[in-house]
Amino acid sequence: MHYSTAAILNFHQAALRLKKVVKKTPLMRNHNLSERYQANIYLKREDLQVVRSYKLRGAYNMMSTLPPEQLNNGVVCASAGNHAQGFAYSCNKLKVKGVIFMPIITPNQKVQQTRMFGKDWIEIKLVGDTFDDCAIAAKAYTAERGMTFIPPFDDDKIIEGQGTVGVEILEELSDIDYVFIPVGGGGLSAGVGQYLKTYSPKTKIIGVEPEGAPSMLKALEAGAPVTLENIERFVDGAAVKRVGDKTFRICAEVLDDMLLVPEGKICSVILKLYNEDAIVVEPAGALSIAALDQYADQLTGRNVVCIISGSNNDIDRMQEIKERSLQYEGLKHFFLIRFAQRPGALKEFVNFVLGPNDDIVRFEYMQKHNKETGPALVGIELKNREDYVILLKHMQQYNINYTELNKDDNLFGYLV
Repeated sequence: MHYSTAAILNFHQAALRLKKVVKKTPLMRNHNLSERYQANIYLKREDLQVVRSYKLRGAYNMMSTLPPEQLNNGVVCASAGNHAQGFAYSCNKLKVKGVIFMPIITPNQKVQQTRMFGKDWIEIKLVGDTFDDCAIAAKAYTAERGMTFIPPFDDDKIIEGQGTVGVEILEELSDIDYVFIPVGGGGLSAGVGQYLKTYSPKTKIIGVEPEGAPSMLKALEAGAPVTLENIERFVDGAAVKRVGDKTFRICAEVLDDMLLVPEGKICSVILKLYNEDAIVVEPAGALSIAALDQYADQLTGRNVVCIISGSNNDIDRMQEIKERSLQYEGLKHFFLIRFAQRPGALKEFVNFVLGPNDDIVRFEYMQKHNKETGPALVGIELKNREDYVILLKHMQQYNINYTELNKDDNLFGYLV
């Protein structure tokens, strides 16, 4: 793999540009993960960055290289997350007027956080119900006022800035076998991938996306970026409908593999990192670690880097994260149960159908249109995954009329 000298030099120039603005985040060997995979697993802690994600690097790098007259006209971005915060911080540092478009549904915590980083240098406009509506409005506003749009990933200077994560990694660890990188629009994977393939060609670059938003995987399969009709937005830092044109071209060259990880598994990793290592990550920040199982047999004795991309996780989401994790681990199940209309039917279910460690965590009778009592929505939490088979066996043994909601996406979404 060969890249032009100009492209190589740009990463180093970007690193110099960013030196006084971004924090050089630690590359830490993680004991628990290293033991689990019998390898040297290092975490690149961009969750400890000034704005709690790597996004500051690209935004500041692009904005600081704009001609003064362009900067004076002001800059615009569209984002409800990490890009907005990196952009806001950059506006404050460079003393540049910035306008940030966010969807109306953006949680107040994110709006306040962005305002805190940007102070008096930014204006926030809440527009549209979706990010796509918001982005269209932002670009129209930019064109009308002769301002400059700062995209979240598809720009050479953005890619270059995100690539400085790779510069820092290689400064601390020269012998790297694998780097696992979360992929959303592709800015981080394109920048870090290109830099490492230039200076450490033996390093395998593994991209990781959430299962519900496989935009880079689909683009690689199609040979060009494609727009996904529907995506699961839970992993908000990596859920995009279409990757960038520039990022795709680079990723197609530098990625050695592209993996998908179920959202439930990501949630389990978030909880494990918090409980075992006191590390707080957002869903996108857990992607790289969540993919390690897929490479477990190839990691033994190797030097492996996982990029933890950010920690902007709203505490209000923790209940949903726990819920998704329990369902993924096979420890929480929901049923529609039509109890026999006779005395003692419910007592029999509790005493004989449930195992000693099974717990009812939700019980709710459904009402029919004629206001008669209908089936019951029952949520059951297990201590061990294997207990599920025993639970179903007991239901059949006692002739319980049930429907497994976890296996029916439509019913689950409607009732649970």
